[in-house]
Amino acid sequence: MRVRIPPPLLALAAAVLMWWLDRKIPVVRMVVAPWNRMGWVFVGVGFGVDAVSILSFLRAKTTVNPIRVERTTRLVVTGFYRFSRNPMYLGLLLVLCGWAVLLGSLMPFVVVLAVERLLVVLQIRREEAALAAKFGDEYIEYTRRVRRWVGSVGKS
Repeated sequence: MRVRIPPPLLALAAAVLMWWLDRKIPVVRMVVAPWNRMGWVFVGVGFGVDAVSILSFLRAKTTVNPIRVERTTRLVVTGFYRFSRNPMYLGLLLVLCGWAVLLGSLMPFVVVLAVERLLVVLQIRREEAALAAKFGDEYIEYTRRVRRWVGSVGKS
């Protein structure tokens, strides 16, 4: 599949859809005030993870552009990349989870699950193939050590 939607744009569209669904189809109010304000913690952590992950790419002097993964010059395996092969996408999902908590109803959480699948299908698999082709055994070994989302020892 050659669809190339910048992940931040996908996340922004998802956030708007989550807001709309919460207003139009508020199925099951799961998180009520004042507890919904805990969503700000997820939003803050998500943006923090993204910022630190971007800094790792800048320090390595390689592209941070997920649409142009073939321009990658170095495999980044430090910082959050020791724990997740996709911390920038994890950060986006944390921001969306926080937004879902702030909104409080069930439908926004369904959108977060859909975005996770879309990221894997439209972006991550393409990136993984490009990185395996470019970095070969080095990347394959990295995938054996670090999970797609969080953790170590094996693939997920």
